[in-house]
Amino acid sequence: MTIPKKIPELLAPAGDMEALRCAIHFGADAVYLAGTRFGMRSAPKNFSLDELREAVEFAHSRGVRVYLTTNTLPRNNELRDLEEYLPKAADCGIDAFIATDLGVLRMLRELTPQTEVHISTQAGVTNYASANVLYEMGAKRIIPAREISLSEIEEIRRKIPSDMDIECFIHGAICVSFSGRCLLSNYMTNRDSNRGDCAQPCRWTYNLVEERRPGEFYPIGEDEDGSYILNARDMCMIRHIPELVKAGVSSFKIEGRAKSNYYVSVVVNAYRCAIDAYLRNPSPDYVPEQWILDEVYKISHREYCTGFFFGHPKDNAEIFYDQIYRRYYETCAEVLSYDGTYLHMRQRNKFCVGDEIEFLERGKKPVTFKVPELITEEGESVESVPHPMMLFKIPTETAIEPGSIVRRATDTFRLE
Repeated sequence: MTIPKKIPELLAPAGDMEALRCAIHFGADAVYLAGTRFGMRSAPKNFSLDELREAVEFAHSRGVRVYLTTNTLPRNNELRDLEEYLPKAADCGIDAFIATDLGVLRMLRELTPQTEVHISTQAGVTNYASANVLYEMGAKRIIPAREISLSEIEEIRRKIPSDMDIECFIHGAICVSFSGRCLLSNYMTNRDSNRGDCAQPCRWTYNLVEERRPGEFYPIGEDEDGSYILNARDMCMIRHIPELVKAGVSSFKIEGRAKSNYYVSVVVNAYRCAIDAYLRNPSPDYVPEQWILDEVYKISHREYCTGFFFGHPKDNAEIFYDQIYRRYYETCAEVLSYDGTYLHMRQRNKFCVGDEIEFLERGKKPVTFKVPELITEEGESVESVPHPMMLFKIPTETAIEPGSIVRRATDTFRLE
């Protein structure tokens, strides 16, 4: 069986309607989101049925697909509600459900046969035999376990039906547990990590305590803030698009339904630019331009790695001993319009006259700009815009597209 030649789909997270709009504006081919129940992220706002219908209409009007996560591991007392929910969700026009549980898969094929089913990474698919069984049960796509390599994915691709898709996480946070199945949160906080309510205790700081010396804490690593012994690095595969395509990955998935709209916008834009540049010249040696590579460092992130795609991490460890997040840029405003003289904007974080800012337009290299003047809606010239959601304008001869991001480097900025 030959590997089908498909243009890879760029799949983005949408924790709420604004994040969905950002993902679509910056170039996502598809978005994945959750309803108010049965999804693996309870922290984001998520979507009621009315909001889901609105999201689907908005996405479809722009040629973008919508996948709904129903990938929790439901208990007996939830099944009746789930049976009632699934047809209502399907009626909103979604393109696919994402499921983990085999009972839910069967339920979906019986109750919503017109809607595709994608098998979540939580199902832990590590081989073509499992993928083929899932296909026979009605699954259209698998999201394999994150612990397998690209060579294993390539073999799965060769040995499953050509019309079955493979979707892989290519950027974002990685759970320390196998394919995201974890009991640590349940044990420590009684919040079920397998039903969307993980407290993320793997991200907490831990120290050693000797049995007969209570209250005396000993750090495991050399860090004044403690040691993050369970903390996984973030995934970043932006340098490896040719290898992902060669392996037969159909959909490039960005993690982050609980992340900010800024995160979604920047990461989607970076991968959109990288994928499009690769497709214009599909060389096995393709590496994105430096400005595209730099973009993934302009968001809040942990140290990056390539996970298990190229074999066991070993020295490129999943575990690291550093601060949890690094953040070197912050969003300042969004562009609303340009009238030929002024850029009209909405404030997100305070900035001042004389600050050096960047405009990030979709599909383009960022433009650096020094703020010459800030003018309120009432026409008053001010030294800063300090109020959240404040409307203002900046004089400029440079036209910037509505929906573009305005950001600036923080005092701790550095590229790695």
